Amino acid sequence: MLLSNADTIAAIATAQGRGGIGVVRVSGRNIETLARAILGKLPAVRHVSYGNFLDQNGDTLDQGVALFFAAPHSYTGEDVLELQGHGGTAVLQLVLQRCLDLGARLAQPGEFTRRAFLNGKLDLAQAESVADLIDANSTEAARSAMRSLRGEFSAAIHGMVDELIYLRMLVEAMLDFPEEDLDSVDTQHRNALLDSVRSRLRHTLDSAKQGSLLREGAHVVIAGQPNVGKSSLLNRLAGEEVALVSDIPGTTRDVIRQAIQIRGVPLHILDTAGLRESDDAVENMGIARAHQTMHRADLILLLLDAVKGLTAQDEAILAGLPADIPRLLVFNKTDLPDAGVPVGASAAFPSVRVSAKTGEGIEALRGKLLEAVGWHAQESGAFMARERHVRALVLAQTHLAQAQTQLGNAELFAEELRLAQHALNEITGEFTSDDLLGEIFSRFCIGK
Repeated sequence: MLLSNADTIAAIATAQGRGGIGVVRVSGRNIETLARAILGKLPAVRHVSYGNFLDQNGDTLDQGVALFFAAPHSYTGEDVLELQGHGGTAVLQLVLQRCLDLGARLAQPGEFTRRAFLNGKLDLAQAESVADLIDANSTEAARSAMRSLRGEFSAAIHGMVDELIYLRMLVEAMLDFPEEDLDSVDTQHRNALLDSVRSRLRHTLDSAKQGSLLREGAHVVIAGQPNVGKSSLLNRLAGEEVALVSDIPGTTRDVIRQAIQIRGVPLHILDTAGLRESDDAVENMGIARAHQTMHRADLILLLLDAVKGLTAQDEAILAGLPADIPRLLVFNKTDLPDAGVPVGASAAFPSVRVSAKTGEGIEALRGKLLEAVGWHAQESGAFMARERHVRALVLAQTHLAQAQTQLGNAELFAEELRLAQHALNEITGEFTSDDLLGEIFSRFCIGK
């Protein structure tokens, strides 16, 4: 249902600063009146119209082109006017102020896209992908966001919801006619449908987790004893000197953060203070921060000296790492002649041999990092999913697993199916609270 009573909103839709072209977007009621005041006419629908943008005295504020999109065939589903002029900050503000003087109000962050959602032009997952596409900082992230914007993620969700509806209908029929004896064909059909939707959900959740990794990235903490080459490895992965390297133990006192990309996947690498017993109060503060950082990591990269191998101190550090966080053992300094083959605990954890000095093994390390944080290439590609999408999919998966245990109790089986459907519908906005909508769209830029 179109928001026919919505007031008129306006905003600058292009990025701040100087540019060749700047766009002021207007959506809502009374577009014709506003257009005649600024342009002297209402442009033909979906035709470019060149002319002057006029102030209240008829003087020219700017020159450019105007585009008019009549409801419901527009981005928001309402009448939309776009004024495309020069990209100077001052001139865009003049054109925007002229729209506001004519009765429009300044749009709130994300209000154009929120209206598109409320008017049925986009579902909630597609609306969120608009912001994700704008914020994408890698080609892989941009492709995933575009897949979601085109509706591939939503189509997967709707397909599972349709299967659940059909399955619920079948179960409800069983409940309505309890006196009828169910033959094996009915129960086999029910079980096959449940297996099908659970399989589709597993595949969709896997794709969503990949998309979430593309959007959020993973936090990788480099830990280890002093002077094993943690800062050198950070510099090698970053491709520049971002951390001070010294032979003096305890040089790194605080956490050093650097964002990198490996095959389009964003990783946040954190170099920490060397872990050891120290009488230096400042160094101990750095060591305490290192431990705090490791508890928030997605992966701990434990750096070891390939010459010394796995020492008792390394074993103690390994035993003290958070048990629920994956770890990758990296044996550094393989360029030295005395570097040996790691043994012992390396067999229990994934490991790789590198030289931060020469770059030997770094490409293998990059592949191990992606594998350790859960990234794997998919033929069909990832969906640009958010944390709330993953949570909803996991919740739906939990309810379907519960449904599997209630095959002999039709009432409880049907309830678990209903709860699973409700969780999936939250992704596309079928059942979404106004508070959540406000939180989602407040993160958009004003022009969207």
